[in-house]
Amino acid sequence: MLKTTSFLLFFSFLLLSCQPSEKKESSTKEDSKSVPTVNIADIESGIKAYIANKTKEADGYFHVKDDNKELRLKLVRVHTEYLSNLGPNRHFACVDLADESGDVYDVDFFMDGKSGAMDVTQTTVHKLNGKPFYSWKQKKDKTWHRVPIESASNELLGVIEGQDEFEFYYETTLPAIEEKAKVWIPIAQTDQFQDIEIKSMQISGQDQMILEKEYGNKILFLQLGPKHSNKNIKITYHVKRIEKSAYSEQNPQLTKYLNENVLMPVGTQRFKEIVAEATAGMENDNKLIQARAIYDYIIDNMRYAKNVKYGTGDAVYACDSKTGNCTEFHSLFISLARTASIPARFAIGAAIPSDRNEGGINGYHCWAEFYAEDKWWPVDISEGNKYTALATYYFGRHPANRIEFTKGRDLEFEPAPNSSPVKFMAYPIFEVDGQSIVSNATFSFQRIAAEEI
Repeated sequence: MLKTTSFLLFFSFLLLSCQPSEKKESSTKEDSKSVPTVNIADIESGIKAYIANKTKEADGYFHVKDDNKELRLKLVRVHTEYLSNLGPNRHFACVDLADESGDVYDVDFFMDGKSGAMDVTQTTVHKLNGKPFYSWKQKKDKTWHRVPIESASNELLGVIEGQDEFEFYYETTLPAIEEKAKVWIPIAQTDQFQDIEIKSMQISGQDQMILEKEYGNKILFLQLGPKHSNKNIKITYHVKRIEKSAYSEQNPQLTKYLNENVLMPVGTQRFKEIVAEATAGMENDNKLIQARAIYDYIIDNMRYAKNVKYGTGDAVYACDSKTGNCTEFHSLFISLARTASIPARFAIGAAIPSDRNEGGINGYHCWAEFYAEDKWWPVDISEGNKYTALATYYFGRHPANRIEFTKGRDLEFEPAPNSSPVKFMAYPIFEVDGQSIVSNATFSFQRIAAEEI
């Protein structure tokens, strides 16, 4: 039983990881007495130097051929955990590189040579956005060879790629009102990744659409009286959304995405120490590489758990407790990114289940974006933490099965609630007879089947 379990674990490792050190394609097992003359740090510096030189020689991009297609890539990350000596002067490296669209390619490199004089002898694209194109199998003679694997679907892990279409239902029940009440509800809007149509609004009282000017969010404002007590509010959306990847934006206003927010400080001594630890050895690398290092630091050091102050979006609490939900994960990322002089911003909405076509949704979900290489790069660190097989996918992509309500933190609008500025907004804000009370909201959906489109 122990041998069977060990084999299954090893086989799973081959499927999900880059090649481990034992892989030697089309070669025999090296003499066990051979002593490698190059250490892991040498291999890392060697592959970085190779990519940097080829990038400088070309057009500012590292070029890789894949199925007769020329990929123009930027270095994101060297997988130091998979750097390997295959024998004297024979080495292996696994590297993540991103193209202009935000697709992240996992590329395998075989290299020959001594420290400071390595040459790449073979380059193959192993994965695209975390999906492997091949795995490895050992022959009887102990050599390894590549074997193709079927394209895996990410849907069971919550991801719908390409596009999605659904109706989304936002509902809330008004509280008991003795004299008067005010309600603020976030309204989803169309952008380049989601097409939003409001099919119906079941509302009460005097209504007004107001605009939050800093980030352009739209808010439904209601003024209510006693006759509206306990009534149901329901907004029905028709949503078409496409998968989100790195994108350009006119006038990105980067300065405001470097400043601190309430509950998201920037440049504290502790945050500086974490950034220095996470990006050690990368001080002169581009912001894309540094952002990936911060992303990996949070995945490695935080645990998804709804304890005590979770859901407040407090970056200091996230740092101290190393726990939280999506708000803590992304608040800490934004604070650390900004501390590293990387513009970053927050958004919130809901994730639509991928494994069923209707039903309820378990509350809101939030995410972040950072700016590097003249583009905004989407990240979802809490999902990358929960599903490590998708950690590469969620660095640079958001799936199609989402709806976004609002962008930004510390929202201010007029008329304003007593709680202004609002730290972030997915649920309604209720004020009854001048007092803020806890609001409620439920989300549900109905996916539109392809034959209905």
